[in-house]
Amino acid sequence: MGLKAGFARIDITPLLGIGISGYYVPRISQGVLDPLEANALALRCGEDAQVFLSVDNCGLAATAVYDRCRARVAEAAGIAPECVFISSTHTHTSPFWGEGDDSAVAAYTEWLEKRLADAARLALDDLRPARMGYGTGHAPNVAFVRRFRMKDGGIRTNPGVNNPDILAPIGDVDDRVNVLRFQREGAEDVVLVNFGNHPDVVGGCQLSADWPGFLRRRVEKALDGVKCLFFNGAQGDVNHVNVFPKGGDLNDLAMDFDDVARGYGHARHIGNVVAGAVLQVYDKVCWQDVNRLTSRIVSIEVPANLPRPEDLPLAREYEALHRAGKDAEIPFEGMELTTVVAEAERMLRLEHGPAAFTMPLSAAVIGDVALIGLPGEPFTGIGRALKQAQGWSLVLPCCITNGYEGYFPMREAYDEGGYEARSSVFAAGVAERIIGEGLSLLDGLRH
Repeated sequence: MGLKAGFARIDITPLLGIGISGYYVPRISQGVLDPLEANALALRCGEDAQVFLSVDNCGLAATAVYDRCRARVAEAAGIAPECVFISSTHTHTSPFWGEGDDSAVAAYTEWLEKRLADAARLALDDLRPARMGYGTGHAPNVAFVRRFRMKDGGIRTNPGVNNPDILAPIGDVDDRVNVLRFQREGAEDVVLVNFGNHPDVVGGCQLSADWPGFLRRRVEKALDGVKCLFFNGAQGDVNHVNVFPKGGDLNDLAMDFDDVARGYGHARHIGNVVAGAVLQVYDKVCWQDVNRLTSRIVSIEVPANLPRPEDLPLAREYEALHRAGKDAEIPFEGMELTTVVAEAERMLRLEHGPAAFTMPLSAAVIGDVALIGLPGEPFTGIGRALKQAQGWSLVLPCCITNGYEGYFPMREAYDEGGYEARSSVFAAGVAERIIGEGLSLLDGLRH
């Protein structure tokens, strides 16, 4: 049959003046630091085809929007919707998209869906005979646990740099960088990179692809005749913040409003380090004969994180103050303020249910390599467990794929506390359910 691979890249930078997603404070785009992109990889093997789309966006859109977008892409590409794999890179300096009353967002969403369909079609038109290789590098000291046990016994997310009340981090980082290399006849190589870390490094009100954009550009400058696309991994409990910096760790960083140090130059640093992990393995990938492509989407049901009735009055008070622009009257600062506001919004959203949510898990098989897409932000523990699936040469967990439903914390995080568990619409056990169902899905797709 023979594998064929194609690539396309399209600029998806919006007009200025659109709202920027990613925070609980309003931001309006005032400039462009670097372009936002949609990068598409198309694969064909015999009669089977797949399209992988990596979109520079935070992912703040309902799963229904992804469903509609996948259907549109599938129609343009002439393939089944389950063969379309749409992932957001999760950059926090990207525009809102999805449903709502904002005319600018509605116009951008309609345009973006057309652009993604164009990217898929162009990638399929670019198909060339190819072979695939895989490898795993390492990117140390650019992703850090962001949940900490404090000396007073509490748990905080992003407690601040050099906070003397920090006792210890909760968990550790998975610094593995998964790499797929598609070497094409008479055309540029395509490199797919998978690594878990929050692209919330730049901040501010200028549009940027954050460190994934630097990663793509650095790989393409370092390797002649290569195109690069990025799929974020299990990043729900890690980010770029080193709370105990040494030496030049704080170069190109400045403290932001929420106790998080940010800077465009540091995004460049992360992109360079992850690109270095690609270079570690690019020439030494394990080549594999690909004789099958398989795609599948299954739906799972997860109980909702319903509020206690006695907590609703305070939630209403905090939510009203926040919407009125009176955050100063809420007795918290920094990330703790963000946490209680997010928790209040979660409680009010679920005041009348539903009791459970249905969400998709997506899998795409390329020979003996599998990508598994999760419709939200999984904790590192989920990624580690899925990577251990038996019978695969490599498993690439991909966050915010074919949907966005918020955080997927590990069970113990609900007892410990912190922003992710307190804001999640899912009850304790969501991570373990995803792991179980994900491993079952992967097991069913083996030879």
